[in-house]
Order: sequence, then structure tokens, then C-alpha cells
Amino acid sequence: MSLPDSGKAKICNWSIRIADATANGEKCGVQDGDGDVLMIQSMRWFGPADPIALSHIRQAGATEVVTALHEIPNGMVWPREAIAERRATIEAAGLGWSTVESLPVHDAIKRGQMTDDLVRAYGDSLRNLAAEGIRTVTYNFMPLLDWTRTDLDWALPDGATALRFEWAAVAAYDIHILRRPGAEADYSETVRAAAADRFAAMTPEQRHRLERTIIAGLPGSEESFDSPAFLRAIDSYAGIDAEQLRTNHIAFLRAVCPIAEEVGITLVVHPDDPPFPIFGLPRVVSTAADLDQLYAAVPSVANGLCFCTGSFGARPDNDLPAMVRRFADRIDFFHLRSVAWEAGERNFHEAEHLGGHARMTRVMQAIVEISHAQGRAIVMRPDHGHRMMDDLHRTSNPGYSLLGRMRGLAELRGLERGIVHMLGLNAAAASAELEMIA
Repeated sequence: MSLPDSGKAKICNWSIRIADATANGEKCGVQDGDGDVLMIQSMRWFGPADPIALSHIRQAGATEVVTALHEIPNGMVWPREAIAERRATIEAAGLGWSTVESLPVHDAIKRGQMTDDLVRAYGDSLRNLAAEGIRTVTYNFMPLLDWTRTDLDWALPDGATALRFEWAAVAAYDIHILRRPGAEADYSETVRAAAADRFAAMTPEQRHRLERTIIAGLPGSEESFDSPAFLRAIDSYAGIDAEQLRTNHIAFLRAVCPIAEEVGITLVVHPDDPPFPIFGLPRVVSTAADLDQLYAAVPSVANGLCFCTGSFGARPDNDLPAMVRRFADRIDFFHLRSVAWEAGERNFHEAEHLGGHARMTRVMQAIVEISHAQGRAIVMRPDHGHRMMDDLHRTSNPGYSLLGRMRGLAELRGLERGIVHMLGLNAAAASAELEMIA
């Protein structure tokens, strides 16, 4: 898809134009000895409480972190002073911060109960972030739960561990532990039978672990529940189907995109994880068709996309390289990881960054081509990572081990550089292409 001419004229608000950045002396990704312009390499950091030190992130090769003020409750304003303090901490470690992940959307907005106070708070946070140099703000529109897994330490053949999602385990929790009314109708007969067997074989400790894994809140999650509270929260979405949730999403964007445009911020929506309905809750950012509807309804240049290859890739019907090209004008942040589909319904685990079913080489070729054609360096991070080697013996947030992500970043960095040289793309060629576009 293409933005109107007015949108293309503002492409510098989305990321860094090569020509402009060179002229202004701004950082523009990583440049090697040949002058090739590459993506801006970042890692996620959960703030001062993160067991991974900023110095380790820098040593891994990242030049930026993506982070958020996780301590501020949803719906409250992020004070400029707190943003400035966090920036100072990051910069003192020799890293940059241009992308927030995430500025949460209050569940009242997702339920269609948007108030002037909630919009004002979100807008004030955007203004304060822009005043401190932030240019990209990530959010999601998933009801209640952020990303969901059923196993946080699934053993791999090489001794490392990975995150895993098993549909029968979700059903075992939903039907037999949560006991959500009508839950059985959401699962096939085969999955219901597997869930019953799974539940019967589980010890009380295993049942408790599954409950906590699913609903206690994973890193970056906006809420944490116990089962009774989760049931009540699900009931608050009664009567809200996918079309109503989409309507609420569009209403939110129409309210806040003018503010984002005014201050030069792009709002990038993170896709649903997993990309299908779960616990009777709808999902509306799961496919290319979902994105088409979103951008047709809100064509603002501030309405962007965080392209997560792992989230979109959990659906075999999502063609990732094609989607990167189709929504190139909207993408301002990449989460690069791969999932491996397993036998059975909706089962997957997180594979090596260049393995699994993401077709990462083709995805990266699409990224390289659009980056050079549009003359911009896009922020990326290696999303998640296996627990491996020394990571197995130290504390880290699930999915956010140091060595697993460092391995992923190294592999992705090498893949990108290799494709740039394979295609004969470099900064001079990109500048010439920009002249042709102009």
C-alpha cells in the first residue's frame, strides 16, 4: 500500500532519511567500512530493575534500547521529568533511546469506554515523550492479556530452552482451571479430549504453574491476574466482538493521531500474540486484511506498524516477506524472531532467529530493499531469545535472556550485511535512488 503524497512528504517523521541524516550529522543506523546504511540495532530493556545491564546490551552490539516507564499505571501521564531521567540513564551508558515500547492503552478504551481524561493523559504522555526526543511509540490493542505462552522453559535438543505455546494447554486451563462459561465451544473435539487428558495428568503444582504462566503477566504485559479476577475481566468484554473491538481501535486512533502528528511521533501497533482469538476475546491486528482495514479507516501518517515476525508468523497463512513489502510505508519498528509450527492445532515454539518458519532471509531481503528504496534506517530488535549457556544459571525475564538475544542480533546483523552486499546496495546507491524519487 502507498501513502498519499502528503504522507510521503512526512516520511522523515517515521524514521531517519539517509540524505537528511547525513546532512545533519545524525545517527543513521550502523555504517560499515563501505558506507552501507543498516538498520538501527536495539534491544529491549525493562528499566533499572532489569537484570540485564545496559553495559551488556551495548557490548552485545546494540546502539539503542527500547524501553518504557513500566512503573507508571495504565491511563496515567508519563511526566517529562521521569522521561528525561530515564533518557539520562540510557545515554550515560552510551546508548540511544528513540523508541518507546510500550505506552499502554487503557482497557476502558479497548472496551469502547474512552473518556476525555484518558485521551488527554495519552496525548500529554506523547507530548512529553516528543519533548525528550522520542519519535516512535509502540502500543497494542489486545484485550486484557499481552503476549501469551504456556511454557517458559521448554527444553530444546541442544540443552537450551525456549518459549512455547500449546493450544491444548490453553484449553486445559480455560475449560478445567479457569472454567470459563462456554469455553468448550472454542475448541475442537480433538483439542478438548487432549485438554481433558492433560488436566487429569497434571499435579496441583503443574496446574498452578500453567495458571501463573498464562495470566500472571509476562515481561511488558500491562496487567496481571489470578483466575477469579481474570474471569471478571473477561466478563467486562461481554458483547464485544471483533468488529466492535476494531471500531474501538479506530476511535482511539482518530482521537490520538492528530496529537501524534502535531508532535512528530509515529504510533506503531504491535500485532496480536498469538494472532487468533483466545479465552473468548477477539483479536483485530492479526492479518494483512486486518491492517488494510485499519489504515483505510485511519490514513494518518502517525498510524504506523511494529512488524513482529514472530507474532504474524504464528499464523501459517501470513506471508511475512509479502506483508513487509505491502506495508512498507507503515513500518517504523521491527521485532525479528521466528517461530516453528508444530503438529496439531495452533502449536508453536520460538526457534532460532534464522530458523523456524519465518523465512528470515526473505524477510530481511524485503527489509533491505525497502530501507534503501525509501532511504531510511528502521529501528529493529532481536525479539526474544533462547536461554542458553550461562543464561541457564542466572535470572532474566522470560524471553529476554542476554546471550540468546545477543546470538540473534549477531545472526540478524550478519544476514543484513550479507544481503546488502549481495544486492549491491550501499549509501551512494541509496542516495541516487532518493534523487530519482525526488
